[in-house]
Amino acid sequence: MPTNPQPDPQNPQPLRKRRERAEHYDFRGVRPAARFGTASDRYAGWIGQVYPWRYATKTSTRTRTLGGREFQEEKVPVGSVRDYFEHFEVLELDFPFYRPLLDDDGAPTSSHRALRNYADFAPEGARFLVKAPQRYFARRLRRSSGFVENPDFLDADACRRRFLEPLREVLGARAVGVIYQQEYQRVADSPAPEEHAETLGAFFSKIGSEGPQPHVELRSEHLLTKAYFDLLDRAGLGFVFSHWTWLPKIRKQWAMAGERFSAANGEAVCRLLTPRDVKYADAYARAYPFDEAVPSLSETPGARDMVNDAAALLFQAEAHGATLNLALNNRAWGNAPELGRAIAERAFAEEERRADG
Repeated sequence: MPTNPQPDPQNPQPLRKRRERAEHYDFRGVRPAARFGTASDRYAGWIGQVYPWRYATKTSTRTRTLGGREFQEEKVPVGSVRDYFEHFEVLELDFPFYRPLLDDDGAPTSSHRALRNYADFAPEGARFLVKAPQRYFARRLRRSSGFVENPDFLDADACRRRFLEPLREVLGARAVGVIYQQEYQRVADSPAPEEHAETLGAFFSKIGSEGPQPHVELRSEHLLTKAYFDLLDRAGLGFVFSHWTWLPKIRKQWAMAGERFSAANGEAVCRLLTPRDVKYADAYARAYPFDEAVPSLSETPGARDMVNDAAALLFQAEAHGATLNLALNNRAWGNAPELGRAIAERAFAEEERRADG
């Protein structure tokens, strides 16, 4: 039985009540066209914010090495997803990015088992964004020897059989979108932008329209051309607004996209992942152990721009009749729930300004 009931979306609460909920890290119903969520979950650093204190004695630890440093990453059990959805309305799952749901012989993988656990523990009304396996969308893959060409690049048949079909079977309608993320590519290492757009168009035409809704994240600014955005619009593919190391500001991405949302189902995705010009390992090290906002991440001009742009995109979604799914990451701020509060407060302030005329 939920201890923190879901607000009725048909009857938005007064601003005072929504602000009070956000102060307690409950971001459900902040704005009518927004779903607040996070990119990954189960961080022990969120105990006392999102997860009750009873989880403090139930954590598991894994060692992670980044940038030559070791970090002890504490996680709460997957059953905590019930508590997560008393604070957020969508959750991005990234583990299928690293391994498809079925192996080459059609047997369930560890990713499939993890997905099944989430499906079993999450409430019926939960919504998930799921990252597609890099095996089918990355041009090159990182290996111990460096980057190598990907032999399964844009293999639509394998993507359907080993990822999309089992995803639909396990999550059903709770999977509201799939994120197809493609790695950063230097100009010299990538095809011409028009050729690249045509290739992606052929891949998604083979994927079919059974769902979930595809959203595409390219991490190379030179590929974000008119031909690419026209493809997204024509094919009903979503553009992922991504606040990431080498991408332009979200406000510029909005302009590049022609100030439009392109997904056929009327939804959009905005991922706030790392500060601009800060590499993954550095952002991770600053944010660790993810239990509070970190000034070197959260109190910078870039952080202010990120919050302002995310809040502005919420209002653009409302104006265009779209629903915006926000996926917040610890690395962007130090602590994703605190980032949620900053964006919610910025949206509340804008709501007050508009009400005052």
